[in-house]
Amino acid sequence: MAVSSPDLKAFLRATPFFGGLSDASLDSLASMLVERRFEVGAPVFAEGEPGRSMFIVRSGTLAVSERVESGRILRMAGLAPGDFFGEMTLLEMQNRSATVVAETPTVLYELTAQTLYAFYKADIQAYVIVMQNINRELCRRLRRADERIKKLEMREAGSR
Repeated sequence: MAVSSPDLKAFLRATPFFGGLSDASLDSLASMLVERRFEVGAPVFAEGEPGRSMFIVRSGTLAVSERVESGRILRMAGLAPGDFFGEMTLLEMQNRSATVVAETPTVLYELTAQTLYAFYKADIQAYVIVMQNINRELCRRLRRADERIKKLEMREAGSR
């Protein structure tokens, strides 16, 4: 179902993915979103699946996990309202790198590669802003991952 809600614009404006967009561009992109609902334990997508869309969390919480070589499931992150995920598959056209499962009843807004391309064709300046927003978030995630690796290395070095 297409998204329509009186407070949708305020929510989107407060979400990093939509930062810096004009009202007209925000309205245009919001009209392309599709609302998806997930119950507790429902997978949004699984690691290794092909992906052609990304999601913005409106409500609920989700767990991001990956399977390691031993077969164990490793929780990589948690997601909450305002977060977005799944964007990597739109940028690199690779299969999903992780599994995402709803931990609570969840409402997501989906943006497909096809609709993002239509947005690009309609408003290239706004599209560039959205890509910059995605890149900023990817950089933040990379910095957090670097910090986690550094802490693990320091802990390992201290135990030697």
